[in-house]
Amino acid sequence: MEPLDLLQWPAMATTLIAAWLVASTSARRRKQGFYWFSASNALWAVWGLYAGAYALVLMQAGLFALNVRGMVKAARTARMDAPIVRADGSPDASH
Repeated sequence: MEPLDLLQWPAMATTLIAAWLVASTSARRRKQGFYWFSASNALWAVWGLYAGAYALVLMQAGLFALNVRGMVKAARTARMDAPIVRADGSPDASH
């Protein structure tokens, strides 16, 4: 067995950790899950290139793009849910 064959095991473990984190109710853990999924995508892509599994490589690129899209949407939602504050620092109750 070649050393790169073993890469699929940390890739699998990283994917499971990422899935656990993004299922959390904690925004901090979900954000960590994004980074774990990004690492997972990279590990699977490297292994896929080595193994000649080009569909897997393309899927990882697509999943990474979807993860980035999700993070952008989550950031927008968080900004929209943030309380509106007046220039003097007091909350604006008119909204």
